[in-house]
Amino acid sequence: MRHFGLIGRKLGHSWSAEYFARKFAEEQIEADYRLIELHEICDVQNLTLDGYNVTIPYKTAILPYLQALDPIAKIIGAVNVVKNGKGYNTDWIGFKQSLSDILTKHHTVVSNALILGRGGAAKAVKYALEQMNIAAEMMSARGKIAANIRQYELIVNATPLGMSPDVNTYPDMDYPALTDKHILFDCVYNPEETEFLRRGKAQGATTVNGRRMLEIQAEESWKIWNN
Repeated sequence: MRHFGLIGRKLGHSWSAEYFARKFAEEQIEADYRLIELHEICDVQNLTLDGYNVTIPYKTAILPYLQALDPIAKIIGAVNVVKNGKGYNTDWIGFKQSLSDILTKHHTVVSNALILGRGGAAKAVKYALEQMNIAAEMMSARGKIAANIRQYELIVNATPLGMSPDVNTYPDMDYPALTDKHILFDCVYNPEETEFLRRGKAQGATTVNGRRMLEIQAEESWKIWNN
């Protein structure tokens, strides 16, 4: 029996255990996947797992506790996958592929983007956008967002605002300035439609949640654990 898990501070919102339980059952894999809430990141040193994922708020805080970093994770400056003390980042792959699918589906070209947040998820999103030759600006989502959002064709919420159970929270920005030319991408996947996405949809914007991003990064995590 192999043991995997997800570490974070509050994990009531997470679908990762459900996702991997289904995967293990379908593929007849002898393994389990647990949600492990850590009050302090230093407690990661006590874990004995074959591999694990990392989520809010530890994607950057975990770096000093790792023995090595994959080159891309080092560039990004954030980790969401660990195997044998080495950190990797698959969030950027999940985001890049999810966004590419949306752009292809809607025959859309994006040249610039606004990333709301400055944490580990935001860093991975920025790296992915750079690989797609999309100019991206990161901005804190604390308080009123003063940026002229009309100039950004893509706006990404890379914060936990709107995540269950705090479903009534959302980035405070000028939603009436949005049009059907905008794409709103929320890295949050629970609930499926956040207030951020709902307000964007009301203005005609194309909206996408983080569920597909979650699935892709999870599959990429599995590849790392089995490599």
